[in-house]
Amino acid sequence: QVQLVESGGGLVQAGGSLRLSCAASGSTFRINAMGWYRQAPGKQRELVAVANIRDGGSTTYADSVKGRFTISTDNTKNTVLLQMNSLEPEDTAVYYCKVQARMLYFGSPVEDYWGQGTQVTVSS
Repeated sequence: QVQLVESGGGLVQAGGSLRLSCAASGSTFRINAMGWYRQAPGKQRELVAVANIRDGGSTTYADSVKGRFTISTDNTKNTVLLQMNSLEPEDTAVYYCKVQARMLYFGSPVEDYWGQGTQVTVSS
């Protein structure tokens, strides 16, 4: 199983920046994609940004964060980062790391793994 450890959340004023980090660990596995989702109170969880690992390194962003957030991966460390600039109060949510991966044993299926979530609060 893949375990995810998230860090970097916190409280920041509007216009400020935060960087989220998520490191994947566990038994031997191969990651297909790593990304971030967020969920605000009373709202559904939504995609923020995803980086493909096996598909040429392409990235996908929610329209609401394009130009402000940047996702990147360190494949050697199985880590995904989300640099969040020009934060707005609307960005306030619990941010969840998501990894799509499979264990490196015969017949292992591709599965989604989720972090515990890290709170991002943007004031003003």
